[in-house]
Amino acid sequence: MIPLEYMPPLMFGGLVIFMLVGFPVAFSLMAAALFFSVIAISEGFFGMPFLQAIPQRIFGSVLANDLLLAIPFFTFMGAILERCGLAEEMLDSMGQLFGRVRGGLGYSVIIVGFILGAITGTVAAQVIAMAMISLPVMMRYGYNMRYATGVLAASGTITQLVPPSLVLIVLADQLKTQSGSADVGSMYLGAWGPSLLQIGLFALYTFFLSRIRPEYLPPVPESELTLKGWALWKKCLMGIIPSAVLIFLVLGTIMTGIATPTESGAMGAMGALLLAWIRRANIPNLKGLIQQAYQNTMRITAMVVFILIGSTCFSVVFQGVDGGHWVENLFSSLPGGWIGFLIVVNIFVFFLAFFLDFFEIAFIVVPMLAPVAVKLLSPVLLDSMNGNPQAAASAALVWFGVMLCVNMQTSFMHPPFGFALFYLRGVAPKEVKSSDIYWGALPWVGLQLIMVLVVIAFPALVTTLLDKPAAVIQSQDFNFTNTDENKPEAPSSKIDEDAPVNFQLDKPTK
Repeated sequence: MIPLEYMPPLMFGGLVIFMLVGFPVAFSLMAAALFFSVIAISEGFFGMPFLQAIPQRIFGSVLANDLLLAIPFFTFMGAILERCGLAEEMLDSMGQLFGRVRGGLGYSVIIVGFILGAITGTVAAQVIAMAMISLPVMMRYGYNMRYATGVLAASGTITQLVPPSLVLIVLADQLKTQSGSADVGSMYLGAWGPSLLQIGLFALYTFFLSRIRPEYLPPVPESELTLKGWALWKKCLMGIIPSAVLIFLVLGTIMTGIATPTESGAMGAMGALLLAWIRRANIPNLKGLIQQAYQNTMRITAMVVFILIGSTCFSVVFQGVDGGHWVENLFSSLPGGWIGFLIVVNIFVFFLAFFLDFFEIAFIVVPMLAPVAVKLLSPVLLDSMNGNPQAAASAALVWFGVMLCVNMQTSFMHPPFGFALFYLRGVAPKEVKSSDIYWGALPWVGLQLIMVLVVIAFPALVTTLLDKPAAVIQSQDFNFTNTDENKPEAPSSKIDEDAPVNFQLDKPTK
């Protein structure tokens, strides 16, 4: 006889064992769900009819989810933009613009990484494109290899945080509770503050390093700076204007309410195709590029769907053995209140990212933590949301989601499994040592963790741009008389007479 309270931790342990054996994550989730559902049924925790919820959830919440339809569109857009020559043109123009100062090539990589992050949304495309173009140039001008590889990898992973990040879309889909939810538009608004601050932090690190160790980041010789004056600014604008149009197509339509995330993703994909056609002179094989983009999109979409199906199976069985209450009790009882909760969760996600990518973390862990986040973080934001509990709950989920997004950037950066480092190793010249790539990533991981602490300490960095409801009208502004004749019957045993009374006029019925 297995006690019910032992089942949730046993399910997590079983999932880890299945993954260590070598099963893919999606099938490990399904196997753990099947194995422990048999145990739960034999122990009488739930019956066979309970498992009917699994196909209902799969067809109702996964395959019929319009929001997740945005993932293939954004993936396709990033795959097209990866090789249409836009990154090369922007890096060349920014290098000419900032090349005169120490660390100028580093500044150009950071700025272009931010702009590309706002139009591609994929780490692989960004790291590969920038590394193939900028790394040989940095090597030619004598940049320190650890700095060069680190800034390229870090500037590529910023796309995780800059809208229209796929991570923000997935987190918005998973951060849903009975008290509130985080929509994609709010996640995008909340991510702008941390993403801009992180770019500033990267630039500040480059500035101080250029002053402390000037030999690491030499300026580009004047003889190599061929563009000056209007010709330089014209080249910069020719790279920025197409990006600005795509950013408006994708982000502007979402934030203004003109289009849903799926519709804006479709417009972004069409915009990327149009841009590739306009720049077809720079693309040797446009047809082959589009075919490769389709294949890459189908692979990523299939992976996401299978992980979602597996996580749905695991989640249903986990809730059936009272796993939701187990997680809530575990994290609610931590010392330090909401601060302790956020610190422990971030440490947990940081180490989990050594073994799982952001899709797996978002689909497995985030739905379990969302109710606890609402419970502990909503009171912190209640005053800033004008006393509206539902708005505070939604803002708490946005704050929590953006904070996790900042943290999950490190999953692409920290050795030895950081995918951004693998992408960089794959395109870097042979003379670049793997040790330089791994050691070069560590300072940037530290900067990303500093950003996590900043987001924890200053939630207004995320919530300032969110829509705030009108202030709740306090009852003392009016003189209401509560008589026995018109006192409504209430299910509770006692009514707090000093509590604020809110009235809402009913619409007349036909």
